[in-house]
Amino acid sequence: MVGACVGVHPSKPRRSTADPTDFRPGPAAKGARGDDLVSVTTLVKHLEVPWGITFLPDGSALVTERQKLRILKIGPQKASNGELTVTPVATIKEAFSHNEGGLLGIAASPRFAHDRTVFIFYTTRSDNRIAKLRLGGRPQPIVTGIPLSGIHNGGRLMFGPDGYLYASTGDASNAGNAQHLSSLGGKILRMTTDGKPPPGNPFRGSIVWSYGHRNPEGMAWDSQGNMYVAEIGEAVWDELNVILPGRNYGWPKVQGMGDDPRYVNPIVTWRPEVGVSNDLAILGRTAVVTCLRGQRIYLVSLDSGIGVGINTRRIVGSADTSTIRWRPDAGVAARPKEALYGKYGRLRAAINAPDGSIWITTSNRDGRNQPVPDDDRIVRLTLRSRNQTPSR
Repeated sequence: MVGACVGVHPSKPRRSTADPTDFRPGPAAKGARGDDLVSVTTLVKHLEVPWGITFLPDGSALVTERQKLRILKIGPQKASNGELTVTPVATIKEAFSHNEGGLLGIAASPRFAHDRTVFIFYTTRSDNRIAKLRLGGRPQPIVTGIPLSGIHNGGRLMFGPDGYLYASTGDASNAGNAQHLSSLGGKILRMTTDGKPPPGNPFRGSIVWSYGHRNPEGMAWDSQGNMYVAEIGEAVWDELNVILPGRNYGWPKVQGMGDDPRYVNPIVTWRPEVGVSNDLAILGRTAVVTCLRGQRIYLVSLDSGIGVGINTRRIVGSADTSTIRWRPDAGVAARPKEALYGKYGRLRAAINAPDGSIWITTSNRDGRNQPVPDDDRIVRLTLRSRNQTPSR
Protein backbone atom coordinates (compact mmCIF):
# COMPACT_ATOMS: atom_id res chain seq x y z
CA MET A 1 0.00 0.00 0.00
CA VAL A 2 1.37 3.42 -0.92
CA GLY A 3 1.92 5.86 1.92
CA ALA A 4 -0.44 8.79 2.39
CA CYS A 5 -0.02 11.63 -0.07
CA VAL A 6 -1.85 14.61 -1.48
CA GLY A 7 -3.14 14.03 -4.99
CA VAL A 8 -2.00 16.33 -7.78
CA HIS A 9 -4.46 17.25 -10.48
CA PRO A 10 -3.31 16.43 -14.02
CA SER A 11 -2.26 19.36 -16.16
CA LYS A 12 -4.88 21.14 -18.25
CA PRO A 13 -4.51 20.61 -21.99
CA ARG A 14 -2.27 23.18 -23.65
CA ARG A 15 -1.51 24.18 -27.16
CA SER A 16 0.72 21.84 -29.08
CA THR A 17 4.39 22.79 -29.02
CA ALA A 18 7.59 21.33 -30.38
CA ASP A 19 8.14 19.62 -27.04
CA PRO A 20 5.65 16.89 -26.01
CA THR A 21 5.68 17.41 -22.25
CA ASP A 22 2.95 20.06 -21.99
CA PHE A 23 -0.14 17.87 -22.10
CA ARG A 24 -2.64 16.06 -19.92
CA PRO A 25 -1.22 12.65 -18.95
CA GLY A 26 -2.62 9.72 -20.83
CA PRO A 27 -4.71 6.89 -19.45
CA ALA A 28 -3.23 4.47 -16.97
CA ALA A 29 -2.01 1.19 -18.41
CA LYS A 30 -4.80 -1.03 -17.13
CA GLY A 31 -3.77 -4.46 -15.95
CA ALA A 32 -0.18 -3.42 -15.33
CA ARG A 33 -0.46 -1.82 -11.90
CA GLY A 34 2.42 -2.03 -9.46
CA ASP A 35 1.22 0.02 -6.48
CA ASP A 36 1.23 -3.09 -4.31
CA LEU A 37 4.97 -3.50 -5.01
CA VAL A 38 6.05 -0.13 -3.62
CA SER A 39 5.87 1.87 -0.41
CA VAL A 40 6.31 5.66 -0.40
CA THR A 41 6.76 8.30 2.30
CA THR A 42 7.40 12.04 2.04
CA LEU A 43 10.80 13.33 3.22
CA VAL A 44 10.69 17.04 2.31
CA LYS A 45 8.04 19.50 1.11
CA HIS A 46 7.91 23.03 -0.31
CA LEU A 47 10.85 22.92 -2.70
CA GLU A 48 11.07 24.75 -6.04
CA VAL A 49 11.66 22.39 -8.98
CA PRO A 50 14.29 20.11 -7.39
CA TRP A 51 16.31 18.67 -10.27
CA GLY A 52 19.50 16.85 -9.28
CA ILE A 53 20.43 14.86 -6.17
CA THR A 54 23.70 13.49 -4.85
CA PHE A 55 24.52 11.93 -1.48
CA LEU A 56 27.36 12.85 0.88
CA PRO A 57 29.33 10.57 3.22
CA ASP A 58 27.38 11.76 6.31
CA GLY A 59 24.10 10.52 4.82
CA SER A 60 22.84 13.95 3.81
CA ALA A 61 21.99 14.86 0.24
CA LEU A 62 22.67 17.88 -1.94
CA VAL A 63 19.75 18.88 -4.15
CA THR A 64 19.71 21.49 -6.92
CA GLU A 65 16.76 23.78 -7.57
CA ARG A 66 16.64 24.45 -11.29
CA GLN A 67 14.98 27.84 -11.24
CA LYS A 68 16.27 29.31 -7.98
CA LEU A 69 19.82 28.18 -8.85
CA ARG A 70 20.35 26.99 -5.29
CA ILE A 71 22.05 23.93 -3.83
CA LEU A 72 20.25 22.67 -0.74
CA LYS A 73 21.56 20.29 1.90
CA ILE A 74 18.83 17.83 2.89
CA GLY A 75 19.20 16.07 6.26
CA PRO A 76 20.51 13.95 7.75
CA GLN A 77 18.82 15.52 10.77
CA LYS A 78 15.05 15.81 11.08
CA ALA A 79 13.14 19.00 11.84
CA SER A 80 10.44 19.28 14.47
CA ASN A 81 7.76 18.41 11.90
CA GLY A 82 9.44 15.07 11.22
CA GLU A 83 10.75 16.04 7.79
CA LEU A 84 14.42 16.20 6.95
CA THR A 85 16.09 19.57 7.49
CA VAL A 86 16.65 21.81 4.48
CA THR A 87 19.66 24.17 4.47
CA PRO A 88 20.73 26.35 1.50
CA VAL A 89 24.49 25.95 1.02
CA ALA A 90 25.17 27.68 -2.31
CA THR A 91 23.66 29.81 -5.06
CA ILE A 92 25.23 29.45 -8.50
CA LYS A 93 25.15 33.03 -9.75
CA GLU A 94 26.88 32.01 -12.98
CA ALA A 95 23.84 29.94 -13.97
CA PHE A 96 20.90 31.31 -15.95
CA SER A 97 17.40 29.91 -15.54
CA HIS A 98 15.33 29.87 -18.70
CA ASN A 99 12.56 27.36 -19.48
CA GLU A 100 14.25 23.93 -19.09
CA GLY A 101 17.66 25.46 -18.38
CA GLY A 102 19.17 26.50 -15.08
CA LEU A 103 20.97 24.58 -12.35
CA LEU A 104 20.60 20.92 -13.32
CA GLY A 105 22.69 17.88 -12.40
CA ILE A 106 24.99 17.45 -9.41
CA ALA A 107 27.41 14.68 -8.43
CA ALA A 108 29.61 14.52 -5.35
CA SER A 109 33.23 13.60 -5.87
CA PRO A 110 33.99 9.99 -4.88
CA ARG A 111 36.64 11.62 -2.64
CA PHE A 112 34.27 14.19 -1.17
CA ALA A 113 35.37 13.49 2.40
CA HIS A 114 38.85 14.66 1.40
CA ASP A 115 38.32 17.19 -1.42
CA ARG A 116 34.89 18.65 -0.47
CA THR A 117 34.15 18.90 -4.19
CA VAL A 118 30.96 18.46 -6.18
CA PHE A 119 30.36 18.66 -9.92
CA ILE A 120 27.45 20.61 -11.38
CA PHE A 121 25.80 20.91 -14.78
CA TYR A 122 24.27 24.31 -15.46
CA THR A 123 23.01 26.65 -18.16
CA THR A 124 24.51 30.06 -18.89
CA ARG A 125 23.28 32.63 -21.40
CA SER A 126 25.57 31.15 -24.05
CA ASP A 127 26.04 27.42 -23.34
CA ASN A 128 25.60 24.47 -21.02
CA ARG A 129 28.65 23.60 -18.98
CA ILE A 130 30.03 21.28 -16.33
CA ALA A 131 32.05 22.66 -13.43
CA LYS A 132 33.73 21.52 -10.25
CA LEU A 133 32.76 23.32 -7.09
CA ARG A 134 34.03 23.41 -3.54
CA LEU A 135 31.08 24.39 -1.40
CA GLY A 136 31.53 28.03 -0.45
CA GLY A 137 33.59 28.77 -3.58
CA ARG A 138 32.83 29.56 -7.20
CA PRO A 139 32.37 27.03 -10.03
CA GLN A 140 35.47 26.12 -12.05
CA PRO A 141 34.27 25.01 -15.52
CA ILE A 142 35.79 21.79 -16.84
CA VAL A 143 33.60 21.41 -19.96
CA THR A 144 32.07 24.35 -21.84
CA GLY A 145 30.35 24.76 -25.19
CA ILE A 146 27.64 22.14 -24.68
CA PRO A 147 24.79 23.30 -26.97
CA LEU A 148 22.12 25.40 -25.31
CA SER A 149 18.39 25.78 -25.92
CA GLY A 150 15.24 26.56 -24.00
CA ILE A 151 14.52 22.82 -24.11
CA HIS A 152 16.46 19.56 -24.56
CA ASN A 153 19.48 20.39 -22.43
CA GLY A 154 19.94 16.97 -20.85
CA GLY A 155 21.87 17.73 -17.70
CA ARG A 156 22.24 14.60 -15.58
CA LEU A 157 25.62 13.97 -13.87
CA MET A 158 26.77 10.77 -12.16
CA PHE A 159 29.99 8.98 -11.36
CA GLY A 160 30.03 5.52 -12.87
CA PRO A 161 31.34 2.36 -11.22
CA ASP A 162 34.62 2.96 -13.07
CA GLY A 163 35.16 6.20 -11.13
CA TYR A 164 34.71 8.50 -14.13
CA LEU A 165 32.16 11.27 -14.47
CA TYR A 166 29.28 10.77 -16.91
CA ALA A 167 26.95 13.47 -18.25
CA SER A 168 23.86 13.43 -20.46
CA THR A 169 23.31 16.20 -23.00
CA GLY A 170 20.30 16.99 -25.17
CA ASP A 171 20.23 17.97 -28.81
CA ALA A 172 19.33 21.56 -27.82
CA SER A 173 16.43 21.63 -30.31
CA ASN A 174 18.82 20.94 -33.19
CA ALA A 175 18.38 17.27 -34.03
CA GLY A 176 21.49 17.28 -36.21
CA ASN A 177 23.68 17.77 -33.13
CA ALA A 178 22.95 14.22 -32.03
CA GLN A 179 24.57 12.64 -35.10
CA HIS A 180 27.66 14.88 -35.28
CA LEU A 181 30.58 13.69 -33.18
CA SER A 182 32.03 17.20 -33.29
CA SER A 183 29.08 18.43 -31.22
CA LEU A 184 28.62 17.72 -27.51
CA GLY A 185 24.83 17.83 -27.92
CA GLY A 186 22.70 14.68 -27.96
CA LYS A 187 25.37 12.58 -26.28
CA ILE A 188 26.40 10.62 -23.24
CA LEU A 189 29.78 12.00 -22.15
CA ARG A 190 32.49 10.29 -20.09
CA MET A 191 35.33 12.29 -18.58
CA THR A 192 37.92 12.67 -15.85
CA THR A 193 37.37 15.15 -13.02
CA ASP A 194 39.30 17.66 -15.13
CA GLY A 195 36.90 17.24 -18.06
CA LYS A 196 39.38 15.24 -20.17
CA PRO A 197 38.88 11.98 -22.10
CA PRO A 198 39.81 9.02 -19.89
CA PRO A 199 41.33 5.77 -21.10
CA GLY A 200 38.85 3.58 -22.94
CA ASN A 201 36.77 6.27 -24.59
CA PRO A 202 35.71 5.13 -28.07
CA PHE A 203 36.66 8.26 -30.04
CA ARG A 204 40.22 9.52 -29.90
CA GLY A 205 40.58 12.78 -27.98
CA SER A 206 36.83 13.01 -27.27
CA ILE A 207 34.70 12.76 -24.16
CA VAL A 208 31.79 11.38 -26.25
CA TRP A 209 30.75 7.93 -24.99
CA SER A 210 27.61 7.36 -27.10
CA TYR A 211 25.60 9.48 -29.53
CA GLY A 212 22.31 9.76 -31.38
CA HIS A 213 20.31 10.85 -28.30
CA ARG A 214 17.49 13.40 -28.24
CA ASN A 215 17.14 14.42 -24.60
CA PRO A 216 18.54 11.84 -22.16
CA GLU A 217 18.03 12.85 -18.54
CA GLY A 218 18.31 9.61 -16.55
CA MET A 219 21.28 7.35 -15.81
CA ALA A 220 21.87 4.29 -13.67
CA TRP A 221 24.08 1.21 -13.51
CA ASP A 222 23.10 -2.26 -12.38
CA SER A 223 25.23 -4.53 -10.20
CA GLN A 224 26.83 -6.04 -13.30
CA GLY A 225 28.07 -2.65 -14.50
CA ASN A 226 25.54 -2.23 -17.33
CA MET A 227 24.64 1.40 -17.94
CA TYR A 228 21.03 2.41 -18.57
CA VAL A 229 19.73 5.75 -19.83
CA ALA A 230 16.15 7.05 -19.90
CA GLU A 231 15.50 9.35 -22.82
CA ILE A 232 12.69 11.77 -23.63
CA GLY A 233 11.52 11.19 -27.19
CA GLU A 234 9.66 13.49 -29.53
CA ALA A 235 6.05 12.60 -30.29
CA VAL A 236 6.21 8.83 -30.85
CA TRP A 237 8.35 6.94 -28.30
CA ASP A 238 10.35 7.59 -25.14
CA GLU A 239 13.16 5.11 -24.57
CA LEU A 240 15.05 3.10 -21.97
CA ASN A 241 18.42 2.18 -23.44
CA VAL A 242 21.41 0.08 -22.47
CA ILE A 243 24.44 2.20 -23.31
CA LEU A 244 27.41 0.76 -25.16
CA PRO A 245 30.53 2.85 -25.88
CA GLY A 246 30.78 4.32 -29.34
CA ARG A 247 27.30 3.24 -30.42
CA ASN A 248 24.67 5.28 -32.24
CA TYR A 249 21.18 5.39 -30.68
CA GLY A 250 19.47 6.68 -33.79
CA TRP A 251 18.00 10.12 -33.13
CA PRO A 252 16.73 11.74 -35.33
CA LYS A 253 16.87 8.87 -37.85
CA VAL A 254 14.94 6.45 -35.63
CA GLN A 255 12.49 6.82 -32.76
CA GLY A 256 11.86 3.76 -30.65
CA MET A 257 12.53 0.33 -32.10
CA GLY A 258 13.68 0.17 -35.70
CA ASP A 259 15.12 -2.31 -38.16
CA ASP A 260 18.37 -0.55 -39.07
CA PRO A 261 21.43 -2.38 -37.68
CA ARG A 262 23.40 0.88 -37.63
CA TYR A 263 21.41 1.98 -34.59
CA VAL A 264 20.97 0.37 -31.17
CA ASN A 265 17.38 -0.45 -30.28
CA PRO A 266 15.98 0.50 -26.86
CA ILE A 267 14.90 -2.24 -24.48
CA VAL A 268 11.62 -0.51 -23.55
CA THR A 269 9.62 2.31 -25.17
CA TRP A 270 6.66 4.35 -23.92
CA ARG A 271 4.28 6.63 -25.72
CA PRO A 272 4.85 10.20 -24.47
CA GLU A 273 1.25 10.44 -23.25
CA VAL A 274 2.03 7.81 -20.60
CA GLY A 275 5.69 8.65 -20.23
CA VAL A 276 8.11 11.47 -20.93
CA SER A 277 10.51 9.22 -19.06
CA ASN A 278 12.95 11.34 -17.10
CA ASP A 279 15.18 9.49 -14.66
CA LEU A 280 15.79 6.03 -13.28
CA ALA A 281 17.31 4.11 -10.42
CA ILE A 282 17.86 0.37 -10.07
CA LEU A 283 17.14 -1.86 -7.08
CA GLY A 284 18.29 -5.42 -7.61
CA ARG A 285 16.91 -6.43 -11.00
CA THR A 286 14.17 -3.79 -11.09
CA ALA A 287 14.62 -0.45 -12.83
CA VAL A 288 12.40 2.34 -11.50
CA VAL A 289 11.72 4.91 -14.23
CA THR A 290 10.08 8.26 -13.46
CA CYS A 291 7.69 10.05 -15.81
CA LEU A 292 6.87 13.74 -16.14
CA ARG A 293 3.90 13.96 -18.47
CA GLY A 294 2.79 10.44 -17.55
CA GLN A 295 2.86 11.28 -13.81
CA ARG A 296 3.82 7.77 -12.74
CA ILE A 297 6.76 5.41 -12.37
CA TYR A 298 7.40 2.24 -14.31
CA LEU A 299 8.86 -0.88 -12.73
CA VAL A 300 10.95 -2.67 -15.34
CA SER A 301 12.02 -6.19 -14.44
CA LEU A 302 15.52 -6.89 -15.76
CA ASP A 303 16.85 -10.40 -16.25
CA SER A 304 20.44 -11.64 -16.17
CA GLY A 305 20.72 -11.67 -19.95
CA ILE A 306 20.92 -7.91 -20.42
CA GLY A 307 23.09 -7.00 -23.36
CA VAL A 308 22.31 -10.20 -25.24
CA GLY A 309 20.62 -9.57 -28.55
CA ILE A 310 20.21 -5.81 -28.13
CA ASN A 311 21.22 -5.29 -31.74
CA THR A 312 18.72 -7.75 -33.19
CA ARG A 313 15.83 -6.52 -35.31
CA ARG A 314 13.23 -8.50 -33.47
CA ILE A 315 10.44 -6.38 -31.99
CA VAL A 316 8.60 -8.04 -29.15
CA GLY A 317 5.51 -6.80 -27.37
CA SER A 318 2.33 -5.08 -28.39
CA ALA A 319 1.18 -3.69 -31.69
CA ASP A 320 2.35 -0.28 -32.85
CA THR A 321 -0.69 1.34 -31.26
CA SER A 322 0.22 0.10 -27.78
CA THR A 323 1.49 2.54 -25.17
CA ILE A 324 4.39 0.25 -24.15
CA ARG A 325 6.71 -2.05 -26.09
CA TRP A 326 9.46 -4.15 -24.60
CA ARG A 327 12.00 -6.70 -25.73
CA PRO A 328 12.56 -9.83 -23.62
CA ASP A 329 15.38 -10.82 -25.97
CA ALA A 330 17.23 -7.73 -24.73
CA GLY A 331 16.92 -8.37 -21.02
CA VAL A 332 13.43 -7.16 -20.09
CA ALA A 333 11.67 -10.04 -18.39
CA ALA A 334 8.08 -8.80 -18.56
CA ARG A 335 5.81 -5.94 -19.49
CA PRO A 336 6.70 -3.01 -17.19
CA LYS A 337 4.27 -2.25 -14.39
CA GLU A 338 3.18 1.26 -13.51
CA ALA A 339 2.78 2.70 -10.01
CA LEU A 340 1.95 6.02 -8.33
CA TYR A 341 -0.21 7.13 -11.26
CA GLY A 342 -1.40 10.68 -10.51
CA LYS A 343 -0.51 10.44 -6.81
CA TYR A 344 2.37 12.92 -6.78
CA GLY A 345 2.10 14.61 -10.16
CA ARG A 346 5.16 15.03 -12.38
CA LEU A 347 8.05 12.85 -11.20
CA ARG A 348 11.60 13.84 -12.13
CA ALA A 349 14.82 12.80 -10.37
CA ALA A 350 15.40 9.28 -9.05
CA ILE A 351 18.52 8.13 -7.22
CA ASN A 352 19.60 5.24 -5.04
CA ALA A 353 19.94 6.31 -1.42
CA PRO A 354 22.51 4.87 1.01
CA ASP A 355 19.79 3.08 3.00
CA GLY A 356 18.67 1.00 0.01
CA SER A 357 15.67 3.14 -0.90
CA ILE A 358 15.14 5.44 -3.89
CA TRP A 359 14.61 9.17 -3.56
CA ILE A 360 12.27 10.72 -6.14
CA THR A 361 11.53 14.40 -6.69
CA THR A 362 8.34 15.99 -7.96
CA SER A 363 8.34 18.74 -10.59
CA ASN A 364 4.95 20.39 -10.25
CA ARG A 365 6.19 23.99 -9.96
CA ASP A 366 7.90 23.97 -13.34
CA GLY A 367 4.95 25.64 -15.10
CA ARG A 368 3.57 22.42 -16.55
CA ASN A 369 1.22 21.34 -13.79
CA GLN A 370 -1.06 22.68 -11.09
CA PRO A 371 0.91 22.39 -7.85
CA VAL A 372 -0.66 21.71 -4.48
CA PRO A 373 0.57 23.47 -1.31
CA ASP A 374 3.04 20.70 -0.41
CA ASP A 375 4.89 20.88 -3.74
CA ASP A 376 7.55 20.33 -4.68
CA ARG A 377 8.51 17.25 -2.68
CA ILE A 378 11.11 14.57 -2.25
CA VAL A 379 9.65 11.15 -1.55
CA ARG A 380 11.31 7.94 -0.43
CA LEU A 381 10.36 4.76 -2.28
CA THR A 382 11.08 1.16 -1.36
CA LEU A 383 10.17 -2.06 -3.12
CA ARG A 384 8.16 -4.43 -0.99
CA SER A 385 10.09 -7.41 -2.27
CA ARG A 386 13.29 -6.98 -4.23
CA ASN A 387 12.94 -10.52 -5.53
CA GLN A 388 9.42 -9.96 -6.78
CA THR A 389 9.34 -9.05 -10.46
CA PRO A 390 6.44 -7.76 -12.53
CA SER A 391 4.51 -10.52 -14.24
CA ARG A 392 3.37 -10.61 -17.83
